[in-house]
Amino acid sequence: MLSDRARACVRGVSRGAVAGAAGTTALNAVTYADMALRGRPSSSTPEQTVEKLSDVTHVPVPGHGDTRSHRVSGLGPLMGLAAGVGTGALLGLGRSAGWRPGLVAGGTAAALVAMVAGSGPMTLLRVTDPRSWGASDWLSDAVPHAAYGALTAWTLQRLGDD
Repeated sequence: MLSDRARACVRGVSRGAVAGAAGTTALNAVTYADMALRGRPSSSTPEQTVEKLSDVTHVPVPGHGDTRSHRVSGLGPLMGLAAGVGTGALLGLGRSAGWRPGLVAGGTAAALVAMVAGSGPMTLLRVTDPRSWGASDWLSDAVPHAAYGALTAWTLQRLGDD
């Protein structure tokens, strides 16, 4: 049997994961709209990260040729989903511990944590270096993450606390 505190943590993590999933949907919608409007290609960094992670951990992506390539193409976006849902879960856990920022502070925190969760592994694996990004690169990353943060914070607030 779980204690009341443990149940509150589980509820917080669950609500946060739901909010993170909503935020991830917003992030993806803004990203794909930007690609459609500007005619820019999708980023290859998620797939490059999967490849580097496979090399570093010595855990191969199974398959050969197109089959393996398709798996890598699927794993890249799944890592982004995990970062978004995981960030939301972490923020939900924070709420269950009593952290109740307003929408602006909560949205900013959600956006920043999600940016680190998404770009951090890519940076550590040297797939990208944010210090070399231009203004357009930062804008292409910051605007979708701002949408993520806003919707994640709003959803968390609306799901309430008990």
